Amino acid sequence: MLYLVKQLKGTRAVADRLARRLADQMRLAGPIKDPVGWLIGRGLPQRQWCTEPRCDEGVLLDSSRDCPRCEDRQIDRRAQRRAVAAAVDAAMPGASESERRAAVEQQLHQDVTAEAWAKARRWEQVRKQQAAAAKARAEAAAAQPADVVVDEPVGPVVLHAPRPAAVAPVPQPEPADVDDDDQELVLEELTREQVIDWRARAAHDHQVVFDHIDRYGEISARRLFTSTFVDQVQRLAGLGHLDLGYTTWGQA
Repeated sequence: MLYLVKQLKGTRAVADRLARRLADQMRLAGPIKDPVGWLIGRGLPQRQWCTEPRCDEGVLLDSSRDCPRCEDRQIDRRAQRRAVAAAVDAAMPGASESERRAAVEQQLHQDVTAEAWAKARRWEQVRKQQAAAAKARAEAAAAQPADVVVDEPVGPVVLHAPRPAAVAPVPQPEPADVDDDDQELVLEELTREQVIDWRARAAHDHQVVFDHIDRYGEISARRLFTSTFVDQVQRLAGLGHLDLGYTTWGQA
């Protein structure tokens, strides 16, 4: 074991850790019977005494200096012990040294336990809040209509029915309840069958998508035909994405 520590001199932090823990092992528990098991379980693992990532039993791994956060904790604990001792002295003026020491230790134990429980409760509340927020998001996502895909929150959009395609498409059934160009169409009020009809027309004639984009904008097309389909049609046509805010309603 001492040979291994010498071989690790190039890795100063690991060598210091092993030397320190080997000394503790020999002083408290005696010779090591299982070197491999001791290295894996006790000799090599980092032991953080605080929230500092570099802390290893109160020593910084990168500099081998005392961890400042651990020092701050020790200062706080000493101040807490002095305050408890002063309170015990005031409450037990005639107590012996052993009684006083026992009362101080008992009070410190109660204070530390109370702090630990308070911290655990705070973390439990945080976890519950995070779980509730995640559940709310999941429920909101599940409540979204499956037929009309909405990429981002937008207000209701009122559209005219699309104009006929420039190139005569393969005859397909017209969307239900939308028979002329002057009838207004509320996208959010489309039924499942109407959405399927629009998408079927677009699948057989991609010009339906481009006409819709040209007249009503790309956001409307992506909501009606889905973003995946619009991207596919644009790729097949060798076109880039259009300006999301561009419409030509007044040019019809």
